[in-house]
Amino acid sequence: MSTTVTSKGQVTIPKAVRDLLGITAGSQVDFHRAEDGSIVLTRADSEKPVSRFEKLRGHAGAGLDTDAIMALTRGEARGEE
Repeated sequence: MSTTVTSKGQVTIPKAVRDLLGITAGSQVDFHRAEDGSIVLTRADSEKPVSRFEKLRGHAGAGLDTDAIMALTRGEARGEE
């Protein structure tokens, strides 16, 4: 993945990298040199990016309670006793 440096010395961080690191407008980033001489970009602020799975957590609704599940597995109508 590559990008072009502007005349002002600025670059656009590719969307895939921003998404991976959770970088949005106003995020703080840090550049540091790795042992092999490469430059590494990391988030400098304390916020961790939300995983794609975390974004989906809780979207299934409240669900059934244990009694309702047991009633369904036994073929019983809920509320009848």
